[in-house]
Amino acid sequence: MITGPLVHPPLLEALASSGHGSGVLIADGNYPYLTATGPGVRLIHLNLRPGLLDVTTVLDAVLTVVNVESATVMQTPDGVTTPAQDDYARLLGGDVPVEKVDRFAFYDRVRSPDVGVVIATGDERLYGNLLVTVGLR
Repeated sequence: MITGPLVHPPLLEALASSGHGSGVLIADGNYPYLTATGPGVRLIHLNLRPGLLDVTTVLDAVLTVVNVESATVMQTPDGVTTPAQDDYARLLGGDVPVEKVDRFAFYDRVRSPDVGVVIATGDERLYGNLLVTVGLR
């Protein structure tokens, strides 16, 4: 039996199949994950209902099994960092750079063949999407 904090079999399998440089999107509840992702992406549904689960909770679990070398978030129109993005920066720590890009550039990055996993959450916070790049062991 698995003893770690992440026990979701499809998510564990998808993360285990991701190598260095692979992208993993943890999508908020507003993200168009059926149309704004690349072909062949593994879609993991963790969106039971609005508000459950949120991106921060999923990120916290993901960080127990993979290292992250960089992250990307959507920039707000006024350029202000959102509370959700502050949460991500805190969890990722100061050594992981977090880049802000506009909405359509973000969609383009997620459509890249380098993104292999999309985790759909029920997070209702605006600008809550987080694209992480898997690092080395």
